Amino acid sequence: MAKPAHSKSQSKGKSQGKGKAQGRAGAPVEADPVEVMLDLVATEGWRGLTLARIAEASGLRLSDLYLQYGAKNDLLAAYARRIDAAMLAALGDAPAEAAATPDAAKDRLFEAVMARLDALAPHKAAVRVLARELPGDPAALLCFLYGGLRRGLDWTLAAAALDAAGPRGLLRRKLLGLVYLDTLRVWLKDDSADLGPTMARLDKRLSQAIGPLSRPGFFSHMRDKMADAA
Repeated sequence: MAKPAHSKSQSKGKSQGKGKAQGRAGAPVEADPVEVMLDLVATEGWRGLTLARIAEASGLRLSDLYLQYGAKNDLLAAYARRIDAAMLAALGDAPAEAAATPDAAKDRLFEAVMARLDALAPHKAAVRVLARELPGDPAALLCFLYGGLRRGLDWTLAAAALDAAGPRGLLRRKLLGLVYLDTLRVWLKDDSADLGPTMARLDKRLSQAIGPLSRPGFFSHMRDKMADAA
């Protein structure tokens, strides 16, 4: 089956972590702390990055940063939510019902994962650092796995009208998580213009997993049988 068409976003993130921006009158201009955090992670790393450093580079007092984000992990969670939102916006409205065929479900999941990677692309350098350093920060890793990643997988499944609830949803989330993380590892090393290696890996992994991912659960199957018999 031919892989769905995909255009890689050309947008680039603007660097805001080099210090306080200056307004027309020379007064500090507040920058987005999440963007600043990502820029600083790319250049200075995650583990040694402090909230005071993020506040200073954002043009904020530490007390003002606290009112927005109570911890460094909160900034990471906010970034994950932005990736979810960008993916959903790129995909448009989700189908009201699950795809009629496994191939159609695979196409939708392919586009959803690629939309996530497009949203990550402006901060690829920071994502590389996070992939390397988060395992050394158990609290941040837990936040990523059970907050950002789990929620992101649920919304990726939702974009394909696949239920993430119950035992079937748990299986789907685990399978999609394996597909996504394996594809992410390839993407982090893929600097090609068309992301060919990344798309090839994603297509292969989805082909291997699409049966269990798209198969309805027991209760959904029984509900459909009862509806057909009515």
